[in-house]
Amino acid sequence: MILTVQGKAAYVYNGGKPFDPTLPTAVFIHGAEHDHSVWALQTRYFAHHGFGVLAVDLPGHCRSAGPALTTVPALADWLAALLDAAGVQRAFVAGHSMGSLVALDFAGRYPERVTHLALLATAMPMAVSDTLLDAAMNREPDAIRMVNQWSHSTFAAKPSCPGPGFWLHGMNQRLMERVSANGEPRLFHTDFTACNAYADGLARAAQVRCPTRLVVGRLDAMTPPRAARALTDALAQTGVSIEVDTVTLEAGHALMTEQPDATLDALFSFATKPASAAR
Repeated sequence: MILTVQGKAAYVYNGGKPFDPTLPTAVFIHGAEHDHSVWALQTRYFAHHGFGVLAVDLPGHCRSAGPALTTVPALADWLAALLDAAGVQRAFVAGHSMGSLVALDFAGRYPERVTHLALLATAMPMAVSDTLLDAAMNREPDAIRMVNQWSHSTFAAKPSCPGPGFWLHGMNQRLMERVSANGEPRLFHTDFTACNAYADGLARAAQVRCPTRLVVGRLDAMTPPRAARALTDALAQTGVSIEVDTVTLEAGHALMTEQPDATLDALFSFATKPASAAR
């Protein structure tokens, strides 16, 4: 589905069913140099089990028009405008990696618009090394190879998405190469710089007013579980009674493909839990 957001075309995947804004809405936000397709299994399940699904391509990524936005707050404001364009007031919001920062900033500054918040493979701060920033600026194919290697703890998905023995490294590398080829120059560097520069996460966490679940990979080399502890502490000290919990999966950074069913279980069980029961 194509929406007009801030005057530009924005693509959202609806999980294989027409979007119905009268249903509970689930929003999925991808990470750096990716697109909506990283949520393939999870979004289809949500769409066929009672939710309207909006899995976004962020500006400048694949089917959404550029230019790419350069800061996390700008992306959060874009998300608010996207919900307006879709006719949605409140939604379950899930973000992976860079997308988790967008989801967090959105939930902190637009608390009335989020029913439940899920942060996958997150960290605060989400620092990016100078070496990786340099590669993303000057040798993007090298940056793609490095991130692809660091994102996975295995070659095959568990147990069966999209099929036994499926080669996760190859799939993810081709996706990032396609995003690079279809996007503006140095898109990976733009995304990484936004992550590296974002310093408002703990302040935004203190403004969150909805149940929040962190989903982390025990084997994650990009955003290891310990990197989310400050964020967990900040969420737990908001001054209001909200549920905050963490689900740890046997996976690396690429949670949605390495542990597709476990990721789905962590998200769907949380999104369908009445918010009032978590207080």
